[in-house]
Amino acid sequence: MEEKIAELTAKIAELEASSQVTNTMFAETYYYLTIPLMVLIHAGFLAYEMGATRVKNVLSSGVKNILAFAFVIPAFYFFGWWVYWAFPTGISLSMGAMEISGKEYADAIAWGWGESAQYMGPNIADNASGVFWGAFALFAATTASIMSGSVIERIQTVGFVILAVVLGAFAWVVAAAWGWHADGWLVTGFGFHDFGAAGVVHAVAGFFALGVLINLGPRIGKFNADGTANDISGHNMPFTATGLMLIIVGFWGFLMACMILPGEGWSWTANTGTTIYGTPMNLSALSFNILMGICGGVIGAWLLNRDPFWMMSGALAGIISVASGLDIYFPAITFLVAFVAGLILKPAASLLESLGIDDAVGAVTVHGTIGLYGVIALGIFGAGYPALQGAAGEVATISFLGQVVGAIVFGLIGFIPGYVVSLLLSGLGMLRTPEAAEIAGLDPVKVTAAAYPEGIPASAPPSN
Repeated sequence: MEEKIAELTAKIAELEASSQVTNTMFAETYYYLTIPLMVLIHAGFLAYEMGATRVKNVLSSGVKNILAFAFVIPAFYFFGWWVYWAFPTGISLSMGAMEISGKEYADAIAWGWGESAQYMGPNIADNASGVFWGAFALFAATTASIMSGSVIERIQTVGFVILAVVLGAFAWVVAAAWGWHADGWLVTGFGFHDFGAAGVVHAVAGFFALGVLINLGPRIGKFNADGTANDISGHNMPFTATGLMLIIVGFWGFLMACMILPGEGWSWTANTGTTIYGTPMNLSALSFNILMGICGGVIGAWLLNRDPFWMMSGALAGIISVASGLDIYFPAITFLVAFVAGLILKPAASLLESLGIDDAVGAVTVHGTIGLYGVIALGIFGAGYPALQGAAGEVATISFLGQVVGAIVFGLIGFIPGYVVSLLLSGLGMLRTPEAAEIAGLDPVKVTAAAYPEGIPASAPPSN
């Protein structure tokens, strides 16, 4: 009898070990696949921006976008990942209640040298660090791509790369540490909740772009002497619309990477999927709400403006507007929030233009304004839900005040570094391209190839 019990116990242990291996491989594969899906976001931004650019600037716009991707990711490796783990409790760099933050913790896991290097490179005993870092690195690159579209046709490449690194490897990372990390002071102190990073990624990037645009100035010919604006159309609207749809495809990877799978050492629970805050959710909620968000945004934008550009931008605005609460919202609420986002999209962009800001692709509005709207909307429709895993009464709950505080913080953490760094670059002559180069086109001046060598003439800027 004892032999049979021992044999049975051994078989159970063997099955448990096999099951754990299978679960670990699934978790690793799950996050690994989010990364190429998020790369589609950058393919989308590439097409989106190149299509929105005049022929004489097509390739320079594309090169800029590719360089942002290439520079931000290694910068995130060398110091951005450390920032995320070091700063959740604020500038003190102290450890939080979860004991997974602060300088000492970051030093132990997030440098690519010394003892922590075991987590920052190939290690067959570590199935998590690389795929988690990779997903976060793509979040970082996305912020730079958001800013990239707003500044097309007149920014210097070196200046842009510097701005992209500041945004992608520092500014948004501090925001993520404060509002996404379980030890983040906005989360623990104010009950801030932002599942899909409407504020953490989009609002920060949008307002960073606004700070840059103020110092960069409008494209030559954008505004007349009386302040009225001219339309500077891109050369390929179908290309732009296709790019926007690719961004939407990539968003499925972006948002699934925001979910924490169960059953691992780093998981919140043994058998339930959760948000990054440890609150329960699943992919079913994402499926319902992403689709309803897309459609609500498109319909809202289409009702007020039949321009295909703004209609497709409405799809993106719809997703962003509901991203904070995708884990909480009922689909009907999702549709309503996204529909309103679509309605306010073009009027908000027009208001910005009336202030003399030349945002070539509406990035400040789509990501910045709508991102903050989405964060605040959760304070209305999600009030009272736990912001973080924990027993009732032990953790802060979502509130309108907490979401407003988060919105203000993210707007500032984007705008201030964007404005200050671009002002410094402008003073050093590294921000704006020379007037003659802008008039001639950046491709003939900066790029040794022609986008359309067999035809499509470069368009002249509107006359003042």
